[in-house]
Amino acid sequence: MASDLWRRYNKFPEYMGDGTIDMDTDTFNMALYLSTSDCATLTETTYPSTNEHASANGYTTKGSPLASVTWVEAAGTITFDSADEVFTAAAGSIVARFAQIFSDTAAGDQLVAYNLMDNAPADMTATDTNTLTIAMNASGILTVSGGQAAS
Repeated sequence: MASDLWRRYNKFPEYMGDGTIDMDTDTFNMALYLSTSDCATLTETTYPSTNEHASANGYTTKGSPLASVTWVEAAGTITFDSADEVFTAAAGSIVARFAQIFSDTAAGDQLVAYNLMDNAPADMTATDTNTLTIAMNASGILTVSGGQAAS
């Protein structure tokens, strides 16, 4: 199984630029969605998307906060990254097709990016007592690089 790259939502750069989302201080959550969700629609702007996994089986609606979030510049490239996210199934299975990151600090819970967790596409399932781990790419979740100012 291969995961797609994280895809940023269209309004995310605007939210960074106008200060709606503060990459240095906001808390970012990861939520899980079913195959019937519309969270892959890049014009969406705020959490929640349709058909999030229910608050059950070890998953809580609104997901969980990302740990070890970084927003770092090196050699002209800025990288947004975090530790891998782990969901543990309890008293049933956690089933999801998409993961979504949003600012849980910004008023309105503005969206950052989503990921199709298996590009077959297929659902990912963690059965009772097992874990569903969303492993972040070694290059980070998102990068901002290059470009020149218009003259």
